[in-house]
Amino acid sequence: MRIRPHILTGLAAALALMLATAAEAHPHVWVTLKSDLVFASDGKVAAVRHAWTFDEMFSAFAAQGLDKDNDGKLSRAELAELAEVNVTSLEEFSYFSVAKNGKSEIGFGKPTDYWLEADKENVLTLHFTLPLKAAAAPRDFTLEIFDPTFFVGLSFPEGAKVELVGAPAGCAADATRPKGLDASSSTLSESFFSSLTASSNFGSQFANRIVLRCP
Repeated sequence: MRIRPHILTGLAAALALMLATAAEAHPHVWVTLKSDLVFASDGKVAAVRHAWTFDEMFSAFAAQGLDKDNDGKLSRAELAELAEVNVTSLEEFSYFSVAKNGKSEIGFGKPTDYWLEADKENVLTLHFTLPLKAAAAPRDFTLEIFDPTFFVGLSFPEGAKVELVGAPAGCAADATRPKGLDASSSTLSESFFSSLTASSNFGSQFANRIVLRCP
């Protein structure tokens, strides 16, 4: 099985072992999303602030050998190199994030304030902020989050809330989870998924969506 060169880059050995025992189905990695919108002083949307929590199996494999002081805990310093690998590898895939004003897509700059943290069970959460290349008017602003190759399944938790940092009065946001696999996509072959690239549109049908509402 070909390892996809995105968020998993640098973890090929661990993933080869993990995927060798996994069923031939997609996605192979699961991420629980927390995504908030950050506003500039003029009331425009300036950035997206992500916190993505990986599933337990992926966290365990990704963190192998990173507990350098053998204290059973993973510090931010011990996870710094892995955080760098993650955000660098995500650039090719536009950070799994598509921002739009109406129908016009807005690009992102380089991520800032990125780090990995581990909870008591050493489940990993990747934090990073994506600045918009051009601040966006809050009306008709939407954000979609998905892996175009569907190797990584991303989803908001039930009842997810979107924090609006510095937003104008009266603004609110709705978070929508992706729908499940339909019968046709659930029977697609592994070779089909292996052919998908960063420019593929397949994963968009499983997009999480944030819709901003401002007066």
